[in-house]
Amino acid sequence: MLKNYTCFFFLLLTFNVFPQEIQKFRVNDFDLRGKVKSCLVITDYGRELFEFSEDGLLIRTVTQYNETDQDITYYKYTGEELMEKRMESYKNNVLDAATSMVNFYTIDTVPLKKIFEKIISYDKEFLELQEYEFDKTNRLTKITTSNAEGVDETILEYASYKDESTVNHFVNEVMEKSVRTSERKTSEGIQKAMLTKEYIDGEPNIAFEEIFDEAGKLISKETFSYDIIKKEFVSNKKKLCQYDVEGKLEKVVTKTSNAEAVKEYIFQFDNNEEKNWIKQIITPDNSYVTRKITYYPNEQVQEEPNK
Repeated sequence: MLKNYTCFFFLLLTFNVFPQEIQKFRVNDFDLRGKVKSCLVITDYGRELFEFSEDGLLIRTVTQYNETDQDITYYKYTGEELMEKRMESYKNNVLDAATSMVNFYTIDTVPLKKIFEKIISYDKEFLELQEYEFDKTNRLTKITTSNAEGVDETILEYASYKDESTVNHFVNEVMEKSVRTSERKTSEGIQKAMLTKEYIDGEPNIAFEEIFDEAGKLISKETFSYDIIKKEFVSNKKKLCQYDVEGKLEKVVTKTSNAEAVKEYIFQFDNNEEKNWIKQIITPDNSYVTRKITYYPNEQVQEEPNK
């Protein structure tokens, strides 16, 4: 069940990444502030450790499933560029070479930037090669994936109209995804709207629209399914997020056509100068998340949460 929690925690990231793009995470992507060295996340169903460099880059994660099973991921950089990612899987405290793998990254900048990602298992089996191509403005334009099943080509096409920009993703010339981004001026400032549509075999399947405030916090997310008879997307669910004056999540209201659910969030904070939360309680189900945070020198040491 911890794997489900891991996926949930990464959904808290403040930016969206196309699944095939190279992912590089920093301290602030985990709702953390200051010179965080490590963050141990504990719930009633498992724990996960995140470790960061002094520059704020994620360098190691440990997902602990039980006393003998865990996954460890290492990230290595040259400057700001990710050069290697190792994912080690341990079962009964023994490294499983077949399911452990390493991703090697090579960068070429002539004439335009390219990144090559080679994935090999610990038992020396070649798994996949991905080639990422960028344009003059450093936008990703093409991903070529080669593995035992063949070669797939993903093309990203960019278009702009007035204050809207759209990125269309085609896999082997078939539409897979489109993301339209626009800005809206409101009485509370400028909001960013992202409408994502996903396709199966080129046919529309699901969509969701996310609205973010000027600080990048999610205000609302509406999910749609495609109605084949009406030939349009139909709303299924809408989530509304409310924050306090300091930007902390207070309440999430989820609405469907026939129901409404409300979850409220309560936080306890540490003594760090920039203050990070160390306990999150969600009502009415009374589930919780506890974080044990350590800092690099010159930051205050956190106090243990009240038990």
